[in-house]
Amino acid sequence: MSLVYAGTCCHAPGITSRGEQADPEIRKQLYEAFDRQRQAIENAHTEAIVMVSSEHFANFFMDNMPTYAIGMADEYEGPIEDPDWLKIDRTRIPSNPDLALRIIKQVLESVDVSYAQEWKFDHGMAVPLHFLTPDYDIPIIPVNINCQNPPFSPLGRTWELGKALRRAIDAAPEKIALIGTGGTSHWPCTPDSGKINEKWDRKLLDDLINKRKQDLLAYSDEETYQQAGPGGYEIRTSICIAAATEDQTGEIWFFEPIPIYSTTCCITTLYQK
Repeated sequence: MSLVYAGTCCHAPGITSRGEQADPEIRKQLYEAFDRQRQAIENAHTEAIVMVSSEHFANFFMDNMPTYAIGMADEYEGPIEDPDWLKIDRTRIPSNPDLALRIIKQVLESVDVSYAQEWKFDHGMAVPLHFLTPDYDIPIIPVNINCQNPPFSPLGRTWELGKALRRAIDAAPEKIALIGTGGTSHWPCTPDSGKINEKWDRKLLDDLINKRKQDLLAYSDEETYQQAGPGGYEIRTSICIAAATEDQTGEIWFFEPIPIYSTTCCITTLYQK
Protein backbone atom coordinates (compact mmCIF):
# COMPACT_ATOMS: atom_id res chain seq x y z
CA MET A 1 0.00 0.00 0.00
CA SER A 2 3.07 2.22 0.47
CA LEU A 3 3.89 5.07 2.78
CA VAL A 4 0.82 6.59 4.44
CA TYR A 5 2.42 8.96 6.98
CA ALA A 6 5.88 10.24 7.94
CA GLY A 7 7.16 12.64 10.53
CA THR A 8 9.74 13.30 13.21
CA CYS A 9 9.48 13.68 16.97
CA CYS A 10 11.61 14.25 20.04
CA HIS A 11 12.70 11.38 22.27
CA ALA A 12 14.36 13.04 25.27
CA PRO A 13 14.00 10.87 28.39
CA GLY A 14 13.14 13.96 30.44
CA ILE A 15 9.81 14.20 28.61
CA THR A 16 8.54 11.37 30.80
CA SER A 17 11.09 11.05 33.62
CA ARG A 18 10.74 14.67 34.74
CA GLY A 19 7.80 15.75 32.66
CA GLU A 20 6.03 17.57 35.48
CA GLN A 21 9.00 19.94 35.93
CA ALA A 22 8.35 21.71 32.64
CA ASP A 23 6.03 24.67 32.28
CA PRO A 24 2.55 23.06 32.51
CA GLU A 25 1.17 24.88 29.46
CA ILE A 26 4.18 24.00 27.30
CA ARG A 27 4.03 20.40 28.45
CA LYS A 28 0.32 20.30 27.61
CA GLN A 29 1.02 21.62 24.10
CA LEU A 30 3.79 19.04 23.59
CA TYR A 31 1.54 16.19 24.66
CA GLU A 32 -1.22 17.50 22.39
CA ALA A 33 1.22 17.53 19.45
CA PHE A 34 2.23 13.94 20.21
CA ASP A 35 -1.46 13.04 20.30
CA ARG A 36 -2.04 14.79 16.98
CA GLN A 37 0.75 12.69 15.47
CA ARG A 38 -0.74 9.55 17.02
CA GLN A 39 -4.10 10.39 15.50
CA ALA A 40 -2.51 10.97 12.08
CA ILE A 41 -0.89 7.53 12.27
CA GLU A 42 -4.16 5.90 13.33
CA ASN A 43 -6.26 7.80 10.80
CA ALA A 44 -4.00 6.49 8.05
CA HIS A 45 -4.94 2.93 9.16
CA THR A 46 -1.26 2.23 9.70
CA GLU A 47 -0.37 -1.46 9.80
CA ALA A 48 3.30 -1.03 10.79
CA ILE A 49 5.62 1.75 11.92
CA VAL A 50 9.20 1.95 10.72
CA MET A 51 10.95 3.98 13.45
CA VAL A 52 14.38 5.47 12.77
CA SER A 53 16.29 6.38 15.91
CA SER A 54 19.73 6.60 17.44
CA GLU A 55 20.59 3.87 19.90
CA HIS A 56 22.31 4.98 23.12
CA PHE A 57 24.80 2.17 23.82
CA ALA A 58 21.99 -0.07 25.06
CA ASN A 59 22.58 -2.79 22.44
CA PHE A 60 25.44 -1.66 20.23
CA PHE A 61 28.81 -0.63 21.65
CA MET A 62 32.35 -0.02 20.45
CA ASP A 63 33.00 -3.75 19.98
CA ASN A 64 30.13 -3.93 17.47
CA MET A 65 28.80 -0.61 16.13
CA PRO A 66 26.86 -0.98 12.86
CA THR A 67 26.44 2.18 10.84
CA TYR A 68 22.86 1.20 10.01
CA ALA A 69 20.82 -1.63 11.50
CA ILE A 70 17.24 -2.82 10.99
CA GLY A 71 15.43 -5.07 13.43
CA MET A 72 13.76 -8.29 12.32
CA ALA A 73 12.82 -9.84 15.66
CA ASP A 74 9.48 -11.45 16.48
CA GLU A 75 9.01 -8.85 19.22
CA TYR A 76 10.96 -6.29 21.24
CA GLU A 77 11.15 -5.27 24.88
CA GLY A 78 11.51 -1.82 26.37
CA PRO A 79 12.43 0.42 27.91
CA ILE A 80 15.84 -0.89 28.87
CA GLU A 81 16.14 1.94 31.40
CA ASP A 82 14.65 1.68 34.89
CA PRO A 83 10.89 2.02 34.35
CA ASP A 84 10.51 3.79 37.71
CA TRP A 85 12.93 6.47 36.49
CA LEU A 86 11.68 6.79 32.90
CA LYS A 87 8.07 6.41 34.06
CA ILE A 88 7.24 4.06 31.21
CA ASP A 89 6.28 0.48 32.07
CA ARG A 90 8.48 -2.21 30.58
CA THR A 91 6.51 -4.13 27.99
CA ARG A 92 6.77 -6.31 24.92
CA ILE A 93 6.39 -4.51 21.62
CA PRO A 94 5.05 -6.36 18.57
CA SER A 95 6.92 -6.60 15.30
CA ASN A 96 6.39 -8.00 11.82
CA PRO A 97 9.52 -10.02 10.99
CA ASP A 98 8.26 -10.95 7.54
CA LEU A 99 7.79 -7.29 6.60
CA ALA A 100 11.12 -6.42 8.22
CA LEU A 101 12.90 -9.03 6.11
CA ARG A 102 11.29 -7.72 2.93
CA ILE A 103 12.34 -4.17 3.81
CA ILE A 104 15.90 -5.27 4.62
CA LYS A 105 16.23 -7.15 1.34
CA GLN A 106 14.94 -4.18 -0.63
CA VAL A 107 17.19 -1.68 1.19
CA LEU A 108 20.22 -3.92 0.56
CA GLU A 109 19.73 -3.38 -3.16
CA SER A 110 21.28 0.07 -2.70
CA VAL A 111 22.46 0.58 0.91
CA ASP A 112 24.37 -1.82 3.14
CA VAL A 113 22.57 -2.43 6.44
CA SER A 114 23.03 -4.83 9.33
CA TYR A 115 20.13 -6.68 10.91
CA ALA A 116 19.31 -7.64 14.49
CA GLN A 117 17.03 -10.41 15.74
CA GLU A 118 17.44 -9.26 19.35
CA TRP A 119 16.92 -5.63 20.36
CA LYS A 120 15.94 -4.01 23.63
CA PHE A 121 14.50 -0.54 23.12
CA ASP A 122 15.95 2.37 25.08
CA HIS A 123 14.32 5.79 25.47
CA GLY A 124 15.04 6.65 21.82
CA MET A 125 12.28 4.23 20.85
CA ALA A 126 10.39 3.89 24.13
CA VAL A 127 9.49 7.55 24.68
CA PRO A 128 7.95 8.09 21.20
CA LEU A 129 6.13 4.76 21.30
CA HIS A 130 4.68 5.63 24.71
CA PHE A 131 2.84 8.50 23.02
CA LEU A 132 2.35 7.32 19.44
CA THR A 133 1.09 3.78 20.07
CA PRO A 134 0.26 3.65 23.79
CA ASP A 135 -1.56 0.33 23.45
CA TYR A 136 1.42 -1.17 21.59
CA ASP A 137 -0.94 -2.58 19.01
CA ILE A 138 0.98 -1.54 15.87
CA PRO A 139 3.99 -3.63 14.83
CA ILE A 140 7.30 -1.75 15.00
CA ILE A 141 10.30 -2.16 12.73
CA PRO A 142 13.26 -0.37 14.33
CA VAL A 143 16.02 1.26 12.30
CA ASN A 144 19.15 2.44 14.06
CA ILE A 145 21.66 4.97 12.75
CA ASN A 146 24.94 5.26 14.63
CA CYS A 147 24.88 8.80 16.02
CA GLN A 148 26.87 7.97 19.13
CA ASN A 149 30.50 7.63 18.23
CA PRO A 150 32.61 8.35 15.13
CA PRO A 151 33.24 7.39 12.44
CA PHE A 152 29.73 8.44 11.39
CA SER A 153 27.91 7.79 8.17
CA PRO A 154 28.33 10.68 5.71
CA LEU A 155 25.07 12.62 5.48
CA GLY A 156 24.82 11.79 1.79
CA ARG A 157 24.71 8.10 2.65
CA THR A 158 22.08 8.77 5.29
CA TRP A 159 20.04 10.51 2.58
CA GLU A 160 20.39 7.41 0.41
CA LEU A 161 19.19 5.26 3.32
CA GLY A 162 16.04 7.37 3.47
CA LYS A 163 15.45 6.97 -0.26
CA ALA A 164 16.03 3.21 0.05
CA LEU A 165 13.58 2.94 2.94
CA ARG A 166 10.95 4.78 0.91
CA ARG A 167 11.40 2.41 -2.03
CA ALA A 168 11.14 -0.58 0.29
CA ILE A 169 8.04 0.79 2.01
CA ASP A 170 6.34 1.63 -1.28
CA ALA A 171 7.02 -1.91 -2.49
CA ALA A 172 5.16 -3.42 0.47
CA PRO A 173 1.40 -4.07 0.43
CA GLU A 174 1.06 -2.94 4.07
CA LYS A 175 0.17 0.61 5.08
CA ILE A 176 3.33 1.91 6.72
CA ALA A 177 4.20 5.00 8.75
CA LEU A 178 7.79 6.25 8.96
CA ILE A 179 8.97 8.12 12.08
CA GLY A 180 12.37 9.63 12.88
CA THR A 181 13.21 10.45 16.50
CA GLY A 182 15.73 12.79 18.14
CA GLY A 183 17.87 15.24 16.27
CA THR A 184 18.03 18.75 17.76
CA SER A 185 20.80 20.40 19.79
CA HIS A 186 21.64 18.83 23.13
CA TRP A 187 24.70 18.10 25.22
CA PRO A 188 23.84 14.83 27.03
CA CYS A 189 26.04 13.57 29.88
CA THR A 190 28.26 16.66 29.80
CA PRO A 191 28.63 19.75 32.02
CA ASP A 192 26.62 21.61 29.35
CA SER A 193 23.57 19.36 29.73
CA GLY A 194 20.50 21.58 29.47
CA LYS A 195 22.13 23.96 27.00
CA ILE A 196 20.08 24.56 23.83
CA ASN A 197 20.95 26.35 20.58
CA GLU A 198 17.51 27.52 19.49
CA LYS A 199 18.81 29.38 16.43
CA TRP A 200 20.52 26.25 15.11
CA ASP A 201 17.43 24.16 15.82
CA ARG A 202 15.14 26.56 13.96
CA LYS A 203 17.39 26.53 10.90
CA LEU A 204 17.52 22.74 10.94
CA LEU A 205 13.73 22.39 11.19
CA ASP A 206 13.22 24.89 8.38
CA ASP A 207 15.63 22.95 6.16
CA LEU A 208 13.87 19.70 7.07
CA ILE A 209 10.30 20.70 6.33
CA ASN A 210 11.36 22.33 3.05
CA LYS A 211 13.52 19.30 2.12
CA ARG A 212 16.54 21.47 1.24
CA LYS A 213 18.83 18.59 0.34
CA GLN A 214 21.99 20.57 -0.30
CA ASP A 215 21.60 22.58 2.91
CA LEU A 216 20.91 19.46 4.95
CA LEU A 217 23.92 17.64 3.54
CA ALA A 218 26.14 20.63 4.26
CA TYR A 219 25.95 20.21 8.04
CA SER A 220 29.48 19.11 8.90
CA ASP A 221 30.13 16.96 11.96
CA GLU A 222 32.61 19.54 13.26
CA GLU A 223 30.14 22.41 13.02
CA THR A 224 27.31 20.28 14.42
CA TYR A 225 29.43 19.38 17.45
CA GLN A 226 30.26 23.04 18.07
CA GLN A 227 26.75 24.37 17.48
CA ALA A 228 24.53 21.51 18.66
CA GLY A 229 26.65 19.34 20.93
CA PRO A 230 27.26 15.60 20.64
CA GLY A 231 23.50 15.05 20.59
CA GLY A 232 23.33 17.04 17.36
CA TYR A 233 24.76 14.10 15.45
CA GLU A 234 21.21 12.73 15.61
CA ILE A 235 20.31 15.00 12.70
CA ARG A 236 20.87 11.83 10.68
CA THR A 237 17.55 10.38 11.81
CA SER A 238 15.67 13.47 10.61
CA ILE A 239 17.62 13.76 7.37
CA CYS A 240 16.75 10.13 6.65
CA ILE A 241 13.03 10.93 6.91
CA ALA A 242 13.40 14.12 4.84
CA ALA A 243 15.01 12.07 2.06
CA ALA A 244 12.20 9.53 2.17
CA THR A 245 9.60 12.30 1.81
CA GLU A 246 11.31 14.65 -0.63
CA ASP A 247 8.13 14.88 -2.70
CA GLN A 248 6.18 16.88 -0.05
CA THR A 249 6.75 20.04 1.97
CA GLY A 250 6.32 19.37 5.66
CA GLU A 251 4.87 21.18 8.65
CA ILE A 252 6.14 21.94 12.14
CA TRP A 253 3.49 20.87 14.65
CA PHE A 254 5.49 21.72 17.77
CA PHE A 255 8.74 23.56 18.46
CA GLU A 256 9.83 24.68 21.90
CA PRO A 257 13.18 24.76 23.72
CA ILE A 258 12.60 23.04 27.08
CA PRO A 259 15.77 23.22 29.21
CA ILE A 260 14.48 20.82 31.87
CA TYR A 261 14.22 18.22 29.06
CA SER A 262 17.72 19.28 27.90
CA THR A 263 16.69 19.91 24.30
CA THR A 264 14.33 21.62 21.90
CA CYS A 265 11.26 19.42 21.61
CA CYS A 266 9.97 19.20 18.05
CA ILE A 267 7.23 17.33 16.26
CA THR A 268 6.89 17.56 12.50
CA THR A 269 4.82 16.00 9.78
CA LEU A 270 6.83 15.47 6.61
CA TYR A 271 4.40 13.39 4.58
CA GLN A 272 0.69 12.60 4.56
CA LYS A 273 -1.09 10.41 2.03
